[in-house]
Amino acid sequence: MKIGFALPYLNHVAHQVSQTADFAREAEKAGAASLWVGDRNFAAVNPTIGIGGAGDTTIPVEYRTAADPFVLLGVAAATTERVQLGTNVLIAPIYAPVQLARSLTTIDLISGGRLIPGFGVGWSPEEFTAANLDFSKRGARTNEMLDALELLWTEDPVEYHGRHLDLPLQHSPLKPVQRPRPPFYIGAPTGASAALKRIGERADGWLPASIVPVFVDADVVLAQRAVIDGFATAAGRDPSQIDTIMRVNIVEGTPLTQVADAIKSLAERTGIQHFMVESMSLPHIDASLELVTRMMKLIGRG
Repeated sequence: MKIGFALPYLNHVAHQVSQTADFAREAEKAGAASLWVGDRNFAAVNPTIGIGGAGDTTIPVEYRTAADPFVLLGVAAATTERVQLGTNVLIAPIYAPVQLARSLTTIDLISGGRLIPGFGVGWSPEEFTAANLDFSKRGARTNEMLDALELLWTEDPVEYHGRHLDLPLQHSPLKPVQRPRPPFYIGAPTGASAALKRIGERADGWLPASIVPVFVDADVVLAQRAVIDGFATAAGRDPSQIDTIMRVNIVEGTPLTQVADAIKSLAERTGIQHFMVESMSLPHIDASLELVTRMMKLIGRG
């Protein structure tokens, strides 16, 4: 089993990003298999939609402060040798494709091919308004973003002309270490059939999520995976080639023994063997490192 952890990108620890290199090195020494960042541009004061597209309009206070994901992954890439480096997830449709490809390729090159790019469509209308983009078109724009990244990473020269993205004929930016390209991982909230379809038809990996102890339901994970596999089969793909990495968010105050038991149970029930652990409420980097060392011992990997 592989266990990964979030880099200090969110909430209190975002103010201590000067210690990112130390954190990454120590987490690798402790046995972490991967290190991750999320993507949060800002938290709207009066949001129209809540976290993850929830019916209420509650956005956790933890989302108000976030560091740049590309910078943190670059630091971690330069100061580690073994761990994989992932995004869970980047709000893909907000970015310009050439800039996104260039940033991710640079990280892949610095790390020697350890990048796991994870993408999502986003759920905050205000973030799209700030970027002068149509929130209702975010799914279609994401599909075109994947098309554009595929071309930018595999062809030169390259051009792409879609309904939402347009690349004039150009020489592509840097080529990644991973060939033909880094793998596409895609997140999908519960009930997001369009995202499950996107995963089945074109992704290399799926990024589901659980919340300990609020939402740990192997049956839901298995049902979603069955939908993904169905879409993959219909598209002429081998479902077994689609990897899964499970995100585990920890509710503040939850005993880590309970978190470890939840991970072991999910692994046994679903067959998932790679988990990313994140606690958004930790007060400082030392607490983040303590989480890493304790979880690795509880899982039996430290």
